[in-house]
Amino acid sequence: MGTLDRFDIKGRSALVTGAASGIGLAYAEAMAEAGAAVTLTDIDAEGAEREAARLRAEGYEVRAEKLDVSDWDNVAAAFDAHDKAYGGLDICFANAGIDTGAGFWNPAGHRNPEGQVDTYDHKRWDRSIQINLNGVFYTVSNAVRIMKKEGRANGRTGGSIVTTASNAGLVTEPIVGLPYMPAKAGVLHMVRALGLELAEFGIRINAIAPGPFVTNIGGGWLKKDPVARAAWDAIVPLGSVAETDQIKPLALLLASDASDYMTGSHVVIDGGMMLGKYK
Repeated sequence: MGTLDRFDIKGRSALVTGAASGIGLAYAEAMAEAGAAVTLTDIDAEGAEREAARLRAEGYEVRAEKLDVSDWDNVAAAFDAHDKAYGGLDICFANAGIDTGAGFWNPAGHRNPEGQVDTYDHKRWDRSIQINLNGVFYTVSNAVRIMKKEGRANGRTGGSIVTTASNAGLVTEPIVGLPYMPAKAGVLHMVRALGLELAEFGIRINAIAPGPFVTNIGGGWLKKDPVARAAWDAIVPLGSVAETDQIKPLALLLASDASDYMTGSHVVIDGGMMLGKYK
């Protein structure tokens, strides 16, 4: 097999959570563009169907499902529907996540009264953990259930699972809401544990840990506030916050056989943010 052949995912199927916008949509586009049949799932059912319809109009094999990753039964049903539609599952992106509100500092470096541990709304904490950590477990568990099935229509076993973590799961980010950091750290450790567990089944699992990307998270403030965008661009060593298209090649690497010797790993994509400031 040639080097470029290892990136070929034609004839495979993929399910992406949180795929109506942002990084999840970029994952779904990358899979479709590379030849996979894709299910876009999102709690925003209209958004997922709108993007699926756009991709179908461009000639790709795509479908959409409404999915609340905090609801186990809903997750299981979405995976069963994908399995019925495509005869198995080869690739899964456990991507859905939410913004948890401001951290204990605001971007200007002042204390944020609502972000302190002693004032943090416990309901916000619970919601963040439920979506950002439990939702990943629900997604991965059901992906594995389908990937382990025998006699799949496409004749393959195993598969590739990719979770969306964050560099906030690796370092302290004081402007990020408190529960987001342990949730993403939990995702990273889950990936390490499951890399070992799933290896004998030929199922690989890896994480992408993004830094600052322009998405709708947090109300899409990096799209709307040019001052904030300029401030973030100024502190990224490579010069700017990333657009979601820039994550597509990494997504294809981890989804395809090009990464067939990688499991239990994470890849940081943050423009050098974790290397420290130099400006």
